[in-house]
Parts: sequence; C-alpha cells; structure tokens
Amino acid sequence: MQERSSVGDLAEQLRRELDRYSPGGKLPSSRALVERFRVSPVTVSRALAQLAAEGLVVTRPGAGAFRARQRPAAAAVGDTSWQEVTLSADGAVDLVPRSVDASGVLVSLAAPPPGVVEFNGGYLHPSLQPERAMAAALSRAGRRPGAWGRPPTEGLPELREWFARGIGGAITAAEVLITSGGQSALTTALRALAPPGAPVLVESPTYPGMLAIARAAGLRPVPVPVDTDGVKPALLADAFRATGARVFVCQPLFQNPTGAVLAPDRRAEVLRIAREAGAFVIEDDFVRRLVHESAGPLPRPLAADDPDGVVVHVCSLTKATSPSFRVSALAAHGPVLERLRAIQIVDTFFVPRPLQEAALELVGSPAWPRHLRAISAELKTRRDTMTSALRLDLPELSLPHIPSGGYHLWLRLPDGTDEVALTAAALRAGVAITPGRPYFSAEPSAGHVRLSFAAVAGTGEIAEGVRRLRRACDEVL
Repeated sequence: MQERSSVGDLAEQLRRELDRYSPGGKLPSSRALVERFRVSPVTVSRALAQLAAEGLVVTRPGAGAFRARQRPAAAAVGDTSWQEVTLSADGAVDLVPRSVDASGVLVSLAAPPPGVVEFNGGYLHPSLQPERAMAAALSRAGRRPGAWGRPPTEGLPELREWFARGIGGAITAAEVLITSGGQSALTTALRALAPPGAPVLVESPTYPGMLAIARAAGLRPVPVPVDTDGVKPALLADAFRATGARVFVCQPLFQNPTGAVLAPDRRAEVLRIAREAGAFVIEDDFVRRLVHESAGPLPRPLAADDPDGVVVHVCSLTKATSPSFRVSALAAHGPVLERLRAIQIVDTFFVPRPLQEAALELVGSPAWPRHLRAISAELKTRRDTMTSALRLDLPELSLPHIPSGGYHLWLRLPDGTDEVALTAAALRAGVAITPGRPYFSAEPSAGHVRLSFAAVAGTGEIAEGVRRLRRACDEVL
C-alpha cells in the first residue's frame, strides 16, 4: 500500500509541474527524479507510466520523458439514453430475463481505501504469494522454444497431464481443457450444460460469482440448502424432481462461504441422485491447495469417483498463487467434452502460451511444494487468530463451523441485524467486510457476514480488524 501511495503522490507532483515545460519539452531524467523526491526507480517508472497513460507525457526508450503535445479537443458527448430501451427490451423475449450484476464479485475484487483492514479479500495477501517463484517461472517460460507461439486450443499436453494427475481417478490428459481462471471455466460449463431459461440447482448459500454467471446467461438459480456436512441429499433430490433441472453446481471441499466439506456418506448419494435425474454436477474444486496444516487427508474430487461422466470438474491455480495467475482446468468424460471445448474456443480461443509455460515451470519447481507447505501453516495460524479474537471480542456473532481449509469464516448475525448498516459502519471504523445477502439466490434465513483472513498483512492486522469490527457492532447491534 505504501508503494502504491508514493506512486500516486509522485504522479500528482509531476502533474502539477508539467506547465513548467513547453509541449515536447524534456522532463528531468529518472535518476534526477529519484534523487529529488527520494523514491525508488520503480516508483519513478510507474509514476511516469501513469502520466503516459493519461496522455500527459510521452516516454521514449533511451531518450527520457517529454511533455505531450496538446491534445485535440474532446469530441462532443453523444446521447446514449436509447440504450436503456434496447437493453431492457432484451428481457421481453427471454424466459428468464438476463441480468448482469457484478456487485457480489466486486466486493472481493475491489481494493479498499488505504488504512482499511481487508476482511473482504478473495485472494492471498502479496506477502503470501509466491512472487519470486512466479517471476522466475515466467522468466524461464519466456525462454522456452516456441513459448510465444500459438498453443494447442485445448492447452499444453504437459499441463493437461499435470491437472489430470491432480484430479485422479480415471481422468486423463485428453479429458482436460486449460482455461483462463475458474470464473471463465464456470462460465463455459454453465453455457455448455444449460440453455437460457433453464433452472440450475445451486448450493445455498453459494459463491456470488457463480450466481452472477447463471443470471447473465438467463438461467434460473434454484437454492438447495447446505449444512456443516455439505448439501443435503434429500433436498437435492426434491429440487431435481420439482424443477426438472439438469445441472447442479457445488463446491464439495471447503465450500464458499460456509467452509463445509461434503460428508463421505453424502458423496455417493449426490452422484447417484444426479445420475438418476439425468443431470450433470459441476464440481468447483477451487481451494484444494489452501488446506490448513494438520487438517488430515483430503477427500478425492467427486470427479475421481465418477466413471459415468456425471461430473464436470473445475480447478484452478489462482487461489494458491495470485489473482493475475489465471490458469485453471475443466475436466469431463464423454460427449460433453466436445461441447465444452467448442464454447471455450468461441469465447476465448486459448489461454496465452507464456502463461501456460509459466504454470508448468512453477508447479515443476522445488519452490512449489515449499510454497504450499508455507501457506498451509500460515492460513491455519491466521484462522486460529481470527477465531480466538472473534470469540473474545464478538461472542454475539455465531460461528457454526471452523473450516480446515480455505481463507474465510462465515458468521451468523444476531436476529434482526441490518447487514447493510453493519457493513457501512464497519467501513467507517476502518474494516471492510462482506455482507451475506449476495450469497443467497433466494431469501436468507438470517443475516451473515464473511470475513477473510488471507488478504491481510498478518495476525496483528487480524486482531486490529476484529477490534474495529467490535466498534461497528456497538454502533449497529
């Protein structure tokens, strides 16, 4: 945050001083700016890049930075009000009107203001990301023969093989497609398996990004409740019978947001129920690599125990690395694989080859298992710190389940609590939290909040964030 702030400060200072130079005039050298403002060369480079993006300066390699010449007057602003009629009329012919609402996703993507504790983040803090290993992998990948050429549309064979081994069972490399992040893979799967207007069964509560995908595709999410052992099979069977749905989306391992793991006796039941309904199960195995230290052996993916092609499996490297390391996999048995492949090609062509090569370099390096061990230990420490702080400072918030993997806790609020008011009060107190309402496709039974412990700098920030949340609760509860 300090580096980001100094970049902005330097860019603003240079912006104010631009009038000293005539159009085309040369600005001081990077070395002079480093010495004058006592900042790093990286800060100077980023500040100049920001001004260049704004069209205020022009940078010439080897020559320096120059004030940009006067830009032509801006074109007259047009009238776009006609679009309201066109976009809203879209729903007149759809069985289920499409609605594109990214608000539930943006909660975990948007960076909070400086000084705010980030309990709403959906990715590892930079201090937990394998930045050196990723940089080294990308550097080595860029030197591989053919690294900048066109990859196979399904993905590099070696990377498909690596994902197939990780899934297990009868899954082979030929049944894996490399995709650009889990969100993209889920979008492809839902488009392939459900026509517009169709119902799709979802866990309740569930990941808001998946609900957004479904609604944007004109699908109708139908909730199936979960408890601490995952989705309830009897209710899943009832939902299939009542709706005629042909797709069920679930997260059997460390479910988002509850952290539940699908119980052993329910795993086979879920597959049997879906098979009898002639339905697919989209398995979003999004945080298998964020298991906490001492959690014990993990259950296999559902796809590993599915010889009949019921499961379409999604897994990703992103959560365990960086939000910008968007490499994931789709795996499926049978004819559906060709439909998945066709939709992915139409939507995105392929994942850039340098990123696939970098993924291969990363997961094949000694740094990869070291990184997984390190975050396993650190996430357990952070979870325990947050759990203890909540029990001590906020006992009125109910914590029904403490997960052994993932990066967040799911808390039930006292009856009658206004989630929106609490979220706003928390932000005023200096802590960003995620309200529970976007995780439900229908009316929730109670108010909830989700607190992430992965996006903060460390355990000290967790303790401070809980103290700030205590102040917000005193104001609202």
